[in-house]
Amino acid sequence: MTWDAFHRRGEVLRAVVDEANTRRDGILPMQLPGVAETFGDELTLIGALQLRWHTRLAGLIERELMDHPGDLEPAVLSAWCRAASELAGVRAILDAYTEAPTSEAMARALDTAHRKDWALLAAMAGKAGAHDERAAEVGRKLEEGARVAHRRVTGDRSGSERTARRVRRESLLGRLRAHLAA
Repeated sequence: MTWDAFHRRGEVLRAVVDEANTRRDGILPMQLPGVAETFGDELTLIGALQLRWHTRLAGLIERELMDHPGDLEPAVLSAWCRAASELAGVRAILDAYTEAPTSEAMARALDTAHRKDWALLAAMAGKAGAHDERAAEVGRKLEEGARVAHRRVTGDRSGSERTARRVRRESLLGRLRAHLAA
């Protein structure tokens, strides 16, 4: 990848994140200029968004742990909630496509990514080692707790289920119409 291509990819991804965070509808903004040329397909864009989420989450966990080194679990939960607030649209997309992946490859990729997120949560909360086979389950439970806390704070009662139903319900034609209207 050339330097120019690297920067172009970053610019397009920032535009996607901004659009997702503005809309918060859980639908990939594939219609944005440069998305199709830069990412090619939904799976590649989902992968980039998942990496953006994971990177933000990891950074916020580190920051919280620096500020509150004795309160591991609350710091991790707080970091997850902050990441979910800062990247609300990205989180909506990841949740929606986890509930209704458009391909088997996407389902596998998102499952792997979630397991890595959960292992990170468990390890940083001091509940399991990063490579402990129970880390994913422990981390999943931590994320569930963080989601409940986040909904309580934000008042968001919709969850990913509504967004996933909307993604499943929309036909290709309906999605194309929405993209053209935007």
